[in-house]
This record gives sequence, structure tokens and C-alpha cells, in this order.
Amino acid sequence: MQANPPSSALPSSRLSNRDALFCRNLALHLLSSPASEEEKDEAGRGLGRYPEGMVAVGARRGKRILAVVVKPLVRACPFPTVFYLSDKDLCRRASQLESAGAMKGWSQRLEKDEDLRRAYLRSHLMYLSFREEVAKLSGVPPYPSPISAGGMPERVKCLHALLAQSLVMGPGINPIGDETAKEVGAW
Repeated sequence: MQANPPSSALPSSRLSNRDALFCRNLALHLLSSPASEEEKDEAGRGLGRYPEGMVAVGARRGKRILAVVVKPLVRACPFPTVFYLSDKDLCRRASQLESAGAMKGWSQRLEKDEDLRRAYLRSHLMYLSFREEVAKLSGVPPYPSPISAGGMPERVKCLHALLAQSLVMGPGINPIGDETAKEVGAW
């Protein structure tokens, strides 16, 4: 298994000022309404466990919590994942796509499609930027590594993580998360 390379080793690995500002503003907006105990309980039912480190609800559909935001430090340990898919139905459907081989297909497309690679690198950089903003706003140290989630930026490892990023950050940020959202009926 290959680890994600440091973002500084990637071509065009600089996030635009516009994208960095988007990440900052989104983090400020979401963390301005901290997760209540009721929301944490609901997210925990969807996850099947208590959502440790949850700081905000990231995406909803009606009253259903679809995805949550977690700070990058849980139980005094650095934690790379900042977006969690928390809806049982969406988790099940994402798992079905994974079982059907969708991750392999996407990884193969990444190898061949330069535009997709560039867009996926951008989603990786935005993930890192957003996680750094959540750390600042939560008063915890930033995650000490340029690893994001879901296999970004070189492969597809977890559709749940990519879908959660798309649900929280919105369409147009993560192309694979966006496609997953369409396939599982999240949008």
C-alpha cells in the first residue's frame, strides 16, 4: 500500500487563495454552531458508535444528519479524518459501491485522466486546508502530516470519506465524492 506523498512533492500543490478562503469561511460557519449532545447522539446512532471529537454537523437532509465534522485531535491523539459520513443508509450504499469495485474503477480513471487528477488534487488540498482551520478554531494542534483521507490525492481508498467531503463542502470540490453522491442518491 502506498502512502499519500507530501503535498509539497506534488505538481501544482498550492491551494488558491480563493479555495483557502472558502475553507476558512466554511469552517467558521460550521463551527459557529457547535454540535449539541442530541446531534452527537443522533450521529452516533448512524455511525454505530459515539462520534468522538465531533464539533459540528456538516450536512443534513431534513432532520437526518448525513455527515459530521470532527476535530483533528481525539483523546489527545492526532486524527486525520475531519469528515465522517453518519447516515446509515448512505453508509450502506457507499459500501455497496465499494463492494462492486467502484474504487478500483476510479483509481484507474485517475491514472489516465489528467483533469480528474488535477481536480482530485485540489480536493485533497482543500481537505487539508479545512482540517487546519478546524484545528485552529477548535484550539488543537494541526494534524502533523499531509495525509488527508479516502486515498487522496493518488488513489481511491474510501468512498465514505470522499462522499462525506462532498456533502459537507458541496458539489464541485471532490469529483469522486460528487459522483458517489449522485450514485447513492445523496443529492
